[in-house]
Amino acid sequence: MKKKNQKTQGGSVKKERRDFLKKSVLGFGAVTIVPSHVLFAKPEIRSKTGELIRKASVAPSDRVNLACIGIGNRGGQVIDAIDNTGLANIVALCDVDMGAPHTVKTIDKFPKAKHFQDFRELFDKVGNEFDAVTVGTPDFSHFPITMEAMAAGKGVYVEKPLARTFNEIELLMKAADKYKVVTQMGNQGHSEANYFQFKAWIDAGIIKDVKKITCHMNGRRRWHGWDTSITSFPPAEAIPETLDWDTWLTTAQEHNYNKDFINGQWRCWYDFGMGALGDWGAHIMDSFHQFLDLGLPYEVDPVKIEGHNPLFYPQATTLAFKFPKRGKMPKLTVTWYDGLDNVPEVPAGYGTSELDADIPAASNGKIQPSKLNPGKIIYGKDLTFKGGSHGSTLSIIPSEKAKEMEGKLPEVPESTSNHFANFLLACKGEEKTRSPFEIAGPLSQVFTLGTLAQRLNTKLKFDRDKKVITNNSLANDLLVGEPPRKGWEEYYKV
Repeated sequence: MKKKNQKTQGGSVKKERRDFLKKSVLGFGAVTIVPSHVLFAKPEIRSKTGELIRKASVAPSDRVNLACIGIGNRGGQVIDAIDNTGLANIVALCDVDMGAPHTVKTIDKFPKAKHFQDFRELFDKVGNEFDAVTVGTPDFSHFPITMEAMAAGKGVYVEKPLARTFNEIELLMKAADKYKVVTQMGNQGHSEANYFQFKAWIDAGIIKDVKKITCHMNGRRRWHGWDTSITSFPPAEAIPETLDWDTWLTTAQEHNYNKDFINGQWRCWYDFGMGALGDWGAHIMDSFHQFLDLGLPYEVDPVKIEGHNPLFYPQATTLAFKFPKRGKMPKLTVTWYDGLDNVPEVPAGYGTSELDADIPAASNGKIQPSKLNPGKIIYGKDLTFKGGSHGSTLSIIPSEKAKEMEGKLPEVPESTSNHFANFLLACKGEEKTRSPFEIAGPLSQVFTLGTLAQRLNTKLKFDRDKKVITNNSLANDLLVGEPPRKGWEEYYKV
């Protein structure tokens, strides 16, 4: 594939067009898709456990026209899941590495979709041909793409976490409120059994007076085994012919291309990714964060940082997130463990740790089982619960206590739609999203505070009302982070 001309200094940005878009959205309201009545449409059929047996038959004219930005690796998995709902027409594909091995499969699957290598060009040229977008790009580039989409009045489904910095997430929440578009973060468990069970058990008083939660993700990560004495980024390499490196960088500071920055390797670096916490936290903490009304912590304590390096994530981390009283709910500490051997203690009667079959495979292969598979232990006043990741449900432990509670547990409703269908149905005005930015934003901000504690290897005290770090000026500055590259500043104005 012939390489396109590279843009310089963040690309030639058409500010007048974006100003027009913003005024248009404010003047006329966000784009809404009004579903037409579809005669003879076949309904979706699901099993009692929520497994999709048959997709709904929906006329193409009643589907959401979708542009997909980031189409390889995890982005490709998202597109496949979206397509499997039968509720979307994939009309445009955009990736900075169009034609590379990891994007070809998606390109071939949707031969009628239009192709773009720069998301700004996508909006410029065919912005009137789609209703919503998916964002399946590296963590750091979620922000400008999502801001562009919302300003254009598009519904947006963005992979977790929402963005790399606390301030970017704050701006995304403000923009979502301003433009009144449909938003959804990709923490799939928020539409699966775990979500509905947790809510039902909270409402019934089964889960109450929680003072302690342990979260663990002890699988191997890409940076495990790296030399922690490294003091510089990897050297420059030749940019692949298919890759638009300048657009890949988006708002980030200038970096020379190296293969250790792309195709998932970006997750290793503070400049680009959010480490194990940003990757798995949203799948482990999501339901209890919402239904225990946690919001933001008042303190983040790096209890253990093994193999600290200012450029990439530690070999092992223990973080204690401390939350204040919330109404009648007591103070609560959530302790996060990652690292191959940094496994938390489990209570007596814990039983076995199973890997949930619903967890999607990693884009570069299968999730490898670890000594304690990803999940959580929730310590309530009278009961202790163990749970896995994503949509896996909680179990009461030990088994004797679970038996005692049989017959006292409330009925848990089944999900009406998986996370992807929920987003598309919300775009059609038929449901509300379960993980909109006002819910997913504070959860993602918890992760940004955690990664700051990892990066600086220091305790952070946080003012929840003023949203500032009070004991470390550098950490407080990093809530905003480095200024964007020249030409990308406009995305930071709402």
